[in-house]
Amino acid sequence: MASRPIVPPQPRGEAVVGGGKQQKKNDAAEARNRRALGDIGNQVTIRGIEGKPNRPITRSFCAQLLANAQAAAAAENNKKQFCVNVDGAPLLLDGVAAGKRAVAPKPQKKAAVKPKPEEAVVISPDTEDDGAKAKQENPINKKKDGEEMLRKKAHAFTSVLTARSKASCGLTDKPKEQIVDIDAADACNDLAAVEYVEDIYKFYKLVENESRPYDYIDSQPDINESMRGILVDWLIDVHRKFELSLETLYLTVNIIDRFLAIKTVPRRELQLVGISAMLMASKYEEIWPPQVNDFVHLSDRAYTNEQILVMEKIILGKLEWTLTVPTPYVFLVRFIKASIPDQELENLVYFLGELGMMHYATIMYCPSMIAASAVYAARCTLKKIPAWNATLKLHTGFSEPQLMDCAKLLASLHSMAARSKLQAVFRKYSKSERGAVALLSPAKALLSGGICASKA
Repeated sequence: MASRPIVPPQPRGEAVVGGGKQQKKNDAAEARNRRALGDIGNQVTIRGIEGKPNRPITRSFCAQLLANAQAAAAAENNKKQFCVNVDGAPLLLDGVAAGKRAVAPKPQKKAAVKPKPEEAVVISPDTEDDGAKAKQENPINKKKDGEEMLRKKAHAFTSVLTARSKASCGLTDKPKEQIVDIDAADACNDLAAVEYVEDIYKFYKLVENESRPYDYIDSQPDINESMRGILVDWLIDVHRKFELSLETLYLTVNIIDRFLAIKTVPRRELQLVGISAMLMASKYEEIWPPQVNDFVHLSDRAYTNEQILVMEKIILGKLEWTLTVPTPYVFLVRFIKASIPDQELENLVYFLGELGMMHYATIMYCPSMIAASAVYAARCTLKKIPAWNATLKLHTGFSEPQLMDCAKLLASLHSMAARSKLQAVFRKYSKSERGAVALLSPAKALLSGGICASKA
């Protein structure tokens, strides 16, 4: 930094030696004639730049003055150089006479500006996150990422052909259906046995074939399918007259079929077997079962009390007193609950179940399949969508194709019920108290040999 310029002090008036009043007068006159502050030495001139009057020269102010002086000198030097006009005007040289033009240089081609090479980002363990962020923010990296995404989205011909093949075969990926918890509403009901119901039905499915009667009609010389159907039709009327439970009816038919499968019965005793079987089922299922005399009167005294009791004993001996068996009704209750039905659907399922029980053709199917097929056929009849869902498949253990044969049989029995000689089931479910479901048109899709629509 430049040192402060030294300015010689201005000469002041000399004091008069002497004392007294004359000295005081001289001092007052000197004070009046004293110069202004601008004369005491702070008026500075540096290379033509004059300092502001009445301002002391400080270090910072002196530095500012020197900087201004240097800027003025640089401006004078620039005037002596060529002044270039951006728009292509002629160049003028300072000091040249007016009207005199200087020769402008030829315009040079603009050099192509090459992009600066990108600096490599070194990621250290401490600055790994910062390096990742810089990589993401780099436009070149973004462009590369975009190209990679386009490559990933591009489908190969093999994948396209595979997708088309699956679509044509109906194998496209479908969203998983939600399985409904059908026992949630009975969580506080102790009689529903929610904690054990799944295990109970697993056991029923395991042992249903042990108590299932096989095809026995060819082993009976005096009995045929029509006779069995007439007996069951009559027992359904008796069951309705006594107002017994459905468990009693299904167990009665199960006892008859199991007994006829292991014992040859003459034609004249067939009705006796039916009466004794219903008496046994009533004692097993009902709180107040009918008396033996009631069955005697219903049979128009064709059999005595002793004959009924003797036949009851014979049947129990042949069946080894095994009456706790899974009938179709056991599965109907569970599968109807899994279908989340309304009253019309429930009545229709029971109607189809009793039709199947009355006809001998259904004996080839296990009880759980008859029950599941009744539910499926009822849903097809009422055009429920979907006809079969994941909840029903879980609880029944059957898929839609597995039920098709049995469901078609039940639908054909429904179509012939109004014209059949066996009218007990049709009359029972033609009444308004059961929704008159027997009068509904059977499922056309099952009668035509197709599959019910399972999509909306």
